[in-house]
Amino acid sequence: MAVQHLEKPFLRIKTTADARQFLDTYPSFARRYLQREPGRETQLLGLMATMAPNPALQQLGRETAAAFPDSASLGRELGAFFGRTRFYFPDFKAPKVVTFNSGLGFIGKDIFANDSLLVVSTEWFAGPKASRRPDLPGYMLRRYAPAYVLPAVALAVASKYNRRELRANTVLDAMVREGKALYFAGQVLPCTPDSLLLGYTARQLTDLAANEPRVWGHFLENNLLYSTTPFLVQKYVAERPNVPEIDRTCPGRVGQWVGLQIVRKYVAEHPNITLAKLMGETNAQRILNDSHYRPRKQ
Repeated sequence: MAVQHLEKPFLRIKTTADARQFLDTYPSFARRYLQREPGRETQLLGLMATMAPNPALQQLGRETAAAFPDSASLGRELGAFFGRTRFYFPDFKAPKVVTFNSGLGFIGKDIFANDSLLVVSTEWFAGPKASRRPDLPGYMLRRYAPAYVLPAVALAVASKYNRRELRANTVLDAMVREGKALYFAGQVLPCTPDSLLLGYTARQLTDLAANEPRVWGHFLENNLLYSTTPFLVQKYVAERPNVPEIDRTCPGRVGQWVGLQIVRKYVAEHPNITLAKLMGETNAQRILNDSHYRPRKQ
């Protein structure tokens, strides 16, 4: 899989003329990712000419290059990932792949994916030794290291196939939707452990598995599954350092983990279901019912 590495030409920019030449050399990238358009071009040129020569960004560029020493490795891994995605979804067409230095979000974000373009801002994933890191809490930063690039890409691609009903907004809907995305990522990246898919430590995964009945019981006993309160959806499914309502050691996003267990149990109960059909199922209640998910104490 060919990958176009644009970090180096970007970091060679010194003037607005250099920036304009960069945009002219990579017109599709400039239009789709950098959102080059007549009313914004002057601002974009100035931003690029200011950012690229910045010593801190130049240093981060060198550190990112050291974190990703094998420039061909990402292409091989993405090629295998795209091949497996095409196996499950024959209509899938691999997008053009670009790596870039977005200035940790000043120009773009960590992963950008649509049907025709995939951009990985590699400096986000340079790891804990980098001099500059994303402006995120520590519990989220652990997911920004080289090993997390492919899982992040897979979860981004999953959104293309992960069907949902617009009015499906309960805690259960969110849990199962995220569980489907994680299951998709696990299928197209079959050698990737849950620790990378979820961004949990091995200890967190062990503790969750040991306390699965207690975790599930918390949702049942507190009548959480069918709540449509956005605060509760955020509390159990979205980013959070921990979920002390269950236990102070319970990691955030625990609802995603439970959703993955429900989906895995559903697939185990229906071994002939295709990944495409699973991702197209919008009824979270049906998935829960037909999974017969009832974790019990050993």
